[in-house]
Amino acid sequence: MGKQRKLKLGANISGVGNSMSLWRHPDVANDASVNLAYYQQQAQIAEAGKLDFVFIADGLYINEHSNPHFLNRFEPLTILSALGAVTSHIGLVATLSTSYSEPFTVARQFSSLDHISGGRAGWNVVTSPLEGSAQNFGKGKHPDHALRYRIAEEYVQVVKGLWDSWEDDAFVRDKESGVFFDSSKLHTLNHKGEFFSIQGPLNIARSRQGHPVVFQAGSSESGRDLAARTAEAIYTAHETIEEAQQFYQDIKGRAAAYGRNPDEILIFPAFNPVIGRTQEEAERKYQEVADLVTIESALAYLGRYFEHHDFSQYPLDEPFPDLGDLGTNSFRATTDKIKSEAKELGLTLRQAALRASTPRGAFVGSAETIADLVEKWFTEEAADGLVIRTTIPQTLNDFVELVVPILQERGIYRTEYEADTLRGNLGISVPANRYAKETVQQ
Repeated sequence: MGKQRKLKLGANISGVGNSMSLWRHPDVANDASVNLAYYQQQAQIAEAGKLDFVFIADGLYINEHSNPHFLNRFEPLTILSALGAVTSHIGLVATLSTSYSEPFTVARQFSSLDHISGGRAGWNVVTSPLEGSAQNFGKGKHPDHALRYRIAEEYVQVVKGLWDSWEDDAFVRDKESGVFFDSSKLHTLNHKGEFFSIQGPLNIARSRQGHPVVFQAGSSESGRDLAARTAEAIYTAHETIEEAQQFYQDIKGRAAAYGRNPDEILIFPAFNPVIGRTQEEAERKYQEVADLVTIESALAYLGRYFEHHDFSQYPLDEPFPDLGDLGTNSFRATTDKIKSEAKELGLTLRQAALRASTPRGAFVGSAETIADLVEKWFTEEAADGLVIRTTIPQTLNDFVELVVPILQERGIYRTEYEADTLRGNLGISVPANRYAKETVQQ
């Protein structure tokens, strides 16, 4: 009999919020996106709730229409290093682009975070959907969608190779003999591929968890394939349990086809819980936030997905405009979904913009209702875990205080951490060093 599955949970810390207007709420600190004390508090609340990880998203291009949180926010690895100092068990996951960074530097940065935190680092691999990103890095034209994913696959393999530069017992540090390291256990990568030529070795050893955990975000065909080949955890988003179940089965099936163990690839849909003592209180909380959104800000929010397209040029109360292929080289899975739903449901531009900017989702209700839904998504294999996104102020605090105890009572969620590494808590094995003759699992 296989080991009983246990629900995993993460939290997306996003300063003034994931919407255009949450910063206007009276309970939100308007400098939260660059407020160290706020991030520390959120991480400590998440750890008190025994969550597996906190997650910091990122992007590389802004303009005057960007989400307020995107305009002025911490760089993920920097803030997570600070959070590592005030937490002891929770994982620390950062987004970093394979399109606008160098593998050697990224391998070194994440390995450093892994050592600083005692083996709690995770890398969310993204390919940078916004075309404007190219303008900030002097690399000419933004690579097209398919090319970005080809680059990403080689990139991840290079980084993993660099992480194995040193076998786990390479550093002898024997003061009496004067031997600092065993040179036979230092390995040079010497990678020469389609996109990268990197010698190595990396100038930092493997951590207690071997490699940082590799997350991947992307639900397009290319994104799914990259995840099935290389990721250990997948960050995604679905409005219905049926969509989530289809994605779950697809990824697990692809992973098995590539010779991987599907149980060691964890699927984490994001969700937006709005929690009240009653259903009515939850509905009121949601409406308070929805009422802060102007149609102008909703159009700007929608525009970001479509390469910051100016939607103000179209009539608001006529059918959603025909955009052709616009969006296919940015957030492809998201833009395809917005266009298809607008057509299928007959949405006007106003309706589509408000729907995108103030997603209500199914997770609105009492703590018992939210717990029921979380359990359903988990037990019916729509998810291995869920990532909490901030929809209203106090989202994370409400979830930890009101929902977590119910999930614990039902026996599907931990009451104590199983380990003090991210891999240990996620139940993902330590990767063997490719050069070691014998590797003992930690």
